[in-house]
Order: sequence, then structure tokens, then C-alpha cells
Amino acid sequence: MFHQGEHVVQRHAGVTADGWGSAGVGTSIPPVAAEFLGLQRLVVLAAPDGTGAAWVTMLTGPPGFTTAADDRTVAVDRLPGTGDPLEGLFDGLPGTGRQVGMLAIEPATRRRMRVNGRGRRHGDRLLIHTEQVYSNCPKYLQTRTYVEDSFPARGTALVTEELTAGQQRWIAAADTFFVGTYAAGLGADASHRGGNPGFVTVTGGRRLTWPDYVGNSMYMTLGNLELEPRCGLLFPDWENGRTLHLTGRARVDWDPDRATAVPGAQRLVDFDVERAVEITGGLPQRWSFGGHSRFNPA
Repeated sequence: MFHQGEHVVQRHAGVTADGWGSAGVGTSIPPVAAEFLGLQRLVVLAAPDGTGAAWVTMLTGPPGFTTAADDRTVAVDRLPGTGDPLEGLFDGLPGTGRQVGMLAIEPATRRRMRVNGRGRRHGDRLLIHTEQVYSNCPKYLQTRTYVEDSFPARGTALVTEELTAGQQRWIAAADTFFVGTYAAGLGADASHRGGNPGFVTVTGGRRLTWPDYVGNSMYMTLGNLELEPRCGLLFPDWENGRTLHLTGRARVDWDPDRATAVPGAQRLVDFDVERAVEITGGLPQRWSFGGHSRFNPA
């Protein structure tokens, strides 16, 4: 399907190839992708809620908790838990359900694949009917190794309208976060952003800025933002099992003078926080840090 937002961003960035982006992505799950899914311990989900606010979350389990039920269906044997921003959003939906983006990621090997489609609850599982399936390059992915299912006690979600001082420090030290976007009629998408600690700039309790580095020029995230500024962010605490979910609005700044002040930035993205949800035990696994990507700008 032609994506007007991607087309606008690609032309702005100097990409002139037609059919690059959503238009060139397949709908079915190849056997190699099905095998990859069955080995993963975590997947990232992005979807809009009933108000149109976008959120991102993680689902985790042992290898095999996510599988390809057939070449157009992903089955996840987990659902968003209590207090999660996506809790209940896939329940009781007609047809194929709610638009959702999924990212399956293997931090130890820097391998990842994206599945965009529509999801609904079926018993205790989430079923996703695929509309786009594709792999991504390993750029800007830090390596991490699974240690254990630590199962920290899932605490009551802390919900605020701006970032606390502790959350600001958390984000400023992060080397990884996930971003969820969507556009009406064109689907949702979950993607990864990474860099050296400090690549996300925090300006008070309501503003974040991150650099958009050189990538595959598909611009699926920026293309959605061109049409719909509402998006969600997820910052995982890999060592202690916490998750920080943000929803707000993002804007791409194409000012070259501002971008050149940030090493490696092609452009900058400003994000205004509208709500923050911090969950203890949101990531019931522990992962040890390995190393930063060699592609990360200094």
C-alpha cells in the first residue's frame, strides 16, 4: 500500500526510488522468520488505545512463547499484564482486531524482525494477522545476554503527566528505547532506537529529543509521524526489570544547523510527554550488557 507519509519524508531526505518502504514489504512469514520467532524470549508491541494515544510494551517468555501459527499469523502466549498501558486493548474485538506493530529482537546477536498487522485476543493468547513482515539491519543495537527470569514483584504502576527526576536520569543514561507509531488506515509500527548513553536529551519533565541516524531509508517511523504525531516510547531497565512507558507527540526537525550540532544526526526528533507509566516488574527478565554497537556515533 502506498504510504503518503513515507513518500513525503523520503523526498525530503533525498530518496527518489519509488516503491521503497511499506509498498515493497511482503505480507507472509518466511520459514527463516518463523524459525527466528520461535527462539525469542521477548517481543515489543505498539498500538493506539481507544483515545488514539500510542503506547509501547514488552511481552516476555521462554523460547517458543511466540510462534508462527501459519504464514500469516503470529501467536504470542502472553497478554499485556495488570497496569500495562495496552492491558485489555485486544479483548473482544471483531474480525482481525486492532492495528498493532510487533518487533521481535534478539539482543545477543543484534537480529530483529518486524511484524505489522492486526491483533486480537484468543483465549490466553494474542493472535496477529500479518500485513507487513520484514527484517532489519543490526545498526545501533547494543548486545545483551539473557541471564534469568528474575520475576520481580509486579508493582502498582506509577502514572504521571510528566517525568520525575529519577525518570529523567533513567532516560538520559539509556542506550536503547523502542518507539511505536501509527497512521489511520496504514497500520502501526514498532521500532528500535539506539546509541551511546546520552543520545537521548532530556529537557525538563516534558521534552525529549533524539537524533535520527542514517538507516535503511524506508522511514516507516518518520512516515507515520508525518501523518500522525501521536506516538509511544518504551525505556526498559534491563538489569532491574522496570519499564517506563511514555505517550505523547513527536515532531521531526529538519533544520540542518540544529542537526549538525549532534554527532551522526541526519535530523532530530522532539517528543513532548503527555503521560508516563512506570511499572516495577514490567520486564520480568534480567539481561547483562555486552557491548555498544560499532555504528553508534561518538
